[in-house]
Amino acid sequence: MHKWLALSAAVVALDLYTKHLVLQSFAFGEHLYITGFFDLVRYHNEGAAFSFLAGAGGWQRFFFSAIAVVAAVVIVYLLRKHKTEKLFCFALALILGGALGNLYDRLTLGYVVDFLFFHYQGWYWPAFNVADSAISAGVLLLLADSFKKPKA
Repeated sequence: MHKWLALSAAVVALDLYTKHLVLQSFAFGEHLYITGFFDLVRYHNEGAAFSFLAGAGGWQRFFFSAIAVVAAVVIVYLLRKHKTEKLFCFALALILGGALGNLYDRLTLGYVVDFLFFHYQGWYWPAFNVADSAISAGVLLLLADSFKKPKA
């Protein structure tokens, strides 16, 4: 179980470090062109994924924080219960790290710092961060794990 919590801690550390760099280097809304399809930016997301409920008046900060805390408790329980299922635990550890990274932002800043911005011609993917990436990868791995044949 320690290795899964260490992975979660590494995700949190990388997430917080990259957000710190962005907060120190960019003004809100600033863009740094990197390629024809990728910019570094500084956006503040007060909502959930893809800014869902971002303009809801402030209650969503506490709502999403509570969800993250409950999810963290459930994930730790699942890590203990399924400690021999490596892919499942790896996925959960990524999700836990991402949830805690974004939770830290919500509690300390009141919003989540997003800075990775992909686009192509007139198409734009919402900005995201390391925590969001870990959560997305974890969910994809959980989906892949769900297709494994059960042991007889």
